[in-house]
Amino acid sequence: MTILEAIQSVLAEYPNGLICKDITAKILEKKLYSFNAKNPNAIVNHELRRHCEGLTFPAAHPLKHFTIVPGTNSRGKSKYQLIEYKSKTEIDAKGTSSSAKSDLLPAEHMQEYYDSHLKNIKSQLLDKILNSPPAFFENLVVDLLLKIGYGYSADSGTVVGKPYDGGIDGIINEDALGLDKIYIQAKRYSPSRTVGYDDITAFGGAMLKGIKKGVFITTSSFTKKARNYVLEQNEKNISLIDGEMLVDLMVKYEIGIRTIRTFNIYEIDSNFFDMD
Repeated sequence: MTILEAIQSVLAEYPNGLICKDITAKILEKKLYSFNAKNPNAIVNHELRRHCEGLTFPAAHPLKHFTIVPGTNSRGKSKYQLIEYKSKTEIDAKGTSSSAKSDLLPAEHMQEYYDSHLKNIKSQLLDKILNSPPAFFENLVVDLLLKIGYGYSADSGTVVGKPYDGGIDGIINEDALGLDKIYIQAKRYSPSRTVGYDDITAFGGAMLKGIKKGVFITTSSFTKKARNYVLEQNEKNISLIDGEMLVDLMVKYEIGIRTIRTFNIYEIDSNFFDMD
């Protein structure tokens, strides 16, 4: 069961909704999901907000499963409930009625289901990473960069495995002699904890003199100031990969997932039937 499914399971029993803290408590009580994190409530809160109507931010999910109960936000203690408990009139008023879906062509239905499936897989991937040991994440990011094509061979990446010059977690040799290197920093942060300017400058400072290339990978996101620093500085070439981009790349290069079935979409070949 994913964290999203666990939240849905709890709220299905409470039509009037629950606050985030109570949802987390019920998940733990019923043992619906195993959190391997210091702050499970932060993970539940992030998933609720990603799938909540009316909340828009870069990491928000296009599919909405929850809504905020009216009148519960005065002190920051919002109650969430499943959208299914809203009346049909409320749903139709927002333009999400089932009749609108009936106008879609079969291929469009398949595309819609595929997009939904893909987003769900990416959400599950992020959950798996957050609930894995830190050492697993460090190996993952090195494997990912090698799979993308960095490094001169499949074994040219190294996980440092201990503090290295201020916090370098991995190194990739781009040539057999190790003359050109890429340094890697990996931060397995909860979604609510962003990577800031100080984190990026510290990474740049940890890169040895002569090392120009670096990749900073996190499961969360980067602040605007951190991103601007990377764009504006010229001494180091640092790439930033946030949680959303991370799972996008994992799906693209099939890391942590496998294909179980493929479908072809067909159309009539008019040229075949043209007798002229």
